[in-house]
Amino acid sequence: MNQQAVSQPLRRAVAVVAALNLGYFGVEFSVALAIGSVSLFADSVDFLEDASINLLILLAMGLTARMRARVGMVLAGIILVPGLATLWMAWEKFWAPVAPEPVPLSLAGMGALAVNLACALLLARHRQHGGSLTKAAFLSARNDAFANVAIVGAGLVTAATLSAWPDLIVGLAIAAINADAAREVWEEAREEHRAETPPA
Repeated sequence: MNQQAVSQPLRRAVAVVAALNLGYFGVEFSVALAIGSVSLFADSVDFLEDASINLLILLAMGLTARMRARVGMVLAGIILVPGLATLWMAWEKFWAPVAPEPVPLSLAGMGALAVNLACALLLARHRQHGGSLTKAAFLSARNDAFANVAIVGAGLVTAATLSAWPDLIVGLAIAAINADAAREVWEEAREEHRAETPPA
């Protein structure tokens, strides 16, 4: 299959994923602020980051392999942003540990899970064709789905205990997952760049 045949379905998939992420960012961010949830805040910023990644992928598809690898390294840095935002909110929550409302927390988490599973399925068939860029998008969607399961669980535990700690712990775990995804994307992009750089 030639590159053009591969790139058109990939472009469509990436465009749909970007739109889904941007749309649900608004939903989850609003709920996070309304109920004071660290985990939803982390996940909502993550949706915005995923939308940015997929839009950058669309722009980078017409570039050379070396330039795509450079964009991949930039994306590795972008993936870290939600983790840093989460640490800031978690620090504030640590000093005022008020439990978020468990029902909106769980419902928002289930909605996010549905969106991320759809995105992961759309990207799964293309993750071997776009190098570090497509891998970045697929890893983000896959890891976010795992995080959403944890958010739903945090909502159930919060309902039973009325404690702020389940939400706080899940929020910090999401930050750690993003850091590991950033490392994976950076390493693959660096290898791609090295392979495309002519020897001195």
